[in-house]
Amino acid sequence: MTDETITVTRDDANDRYDLTVGGAAAGYAAFRRDDEGRLVFDHTVVEKEFGGRGLGKTLARDALADVARRGETVVPECPFIVKFLRENEVAGLQVDWRDEDAAGAAAPAEPSA
Repeated sequence: MTDETITVTRDDANDRYDLTVGGAAAGYAAFRRDDEGRLVFDHTVVEKEFGGRGLGKTLARDALADVARRGETVVPECPFIVKFLRENEVAGLQVDWRDEDAAGAAAPAEPSA
């Protein structure tokens, strides 16, 4: 039996959230702090060999939920994170939309199970 444990952990030393599957590096969501201390999510990657399994959504969901628990604010720049936030609500998350993304950011769809 193969270990398929999926984990998302914050790596402050490298300004990112790491996604692992069974202990193997599967992707990451990178962020940087702006002058106001907000986390600007600017790049998300899921390695090709892990594609097609919904792991990008897991990464985004878990990373953004952790940011909300910490009481931090997100500025989504990465197109994947922008799309995720338009389609999903993350309880307690403070989002500061960029002007070009604010128009499509009205009300997210019902949270997915």
